[in-house]
Amino acid sequence: MTTGLLDREIFVAKMREIGGRAYHDKHLFHVAMNEGRLSPEALRGWVANRFYYQRNIPIKDAAILSNCPLAEVRRVWIHRIIDHDGDGANEGGIEAWLRLGEACGLPRDDLLQDREVRPGVRFAVDAYVMFARTKPWPVAIASSLTELFAPDLIQARLSAFEKFYTWIDAEGLDYFRRRVNQARRDSSEALEITVGHCNTRELQDAAVGALQFKCDLLWSMLDAIHHAYAGNR
Repeated sequence: MTTGLLDREIFVAKMREIGGRAYHDKHLFHVAMNEGRLSPEALRGWVANRFYYQRNIPIKDAAILSNCPLAEVRRVWIHRIIDHDGDGANEGGIEAWLRLGEACGLPRDDLLQDREVRPGVRFAVDAYVMFARTKPWPVAIASSLTELFAPDLIQARLSAFEKFYTWIDAEGLDYFRRRVNQARRDSSEALEITVGHCNTRELQDAAVGALQFKCDLLWSMLDAIHHAYAGNR
């Protein structure tokens, strides 16, 4: 039975507990990647499939904005779309990921045409976009709180790529270099919005469930990638 509103410390602790046990850095494929055990084909498979996720992030964020009636929240959230899509002055994360693909030997057009995307990855990412479109906007924002655990993962990933996958052009790793600081900023913003606007126990419980959903989604993506490329590790 739902009881009273959780205080901030307990609410945040519940979300951090989920990341501590369910974040996809613990997946066998991710562990193998960070230990330098992936073949070039398997790594390219991860880059190609992860691109489908990357290119849908601004679509997901636009869905959140379309449901949010509060200008002060929209003003905070909107930079995420520009971070990925870019603008006239700055290259966005999608372009940076395309350059990562090229540095790995993946033709740009193959990425843009989703030629390597596995069905399980497509299903998971499309479910994430639908979640953002249909759930209350504070709950949809809470699903992004996997970013709380992302900076350490991205830093470890960057170090692994630089150490073990030297066949990749180093300039292609710019996405990871910039994303470390962006993820810290983004997670701080999302956490404050979630804590401030999940202001009923029902919304708090839904926020915790949303974060679990996102962890499951990321794990499912890696399951599909692992199934497709594990023989090429």
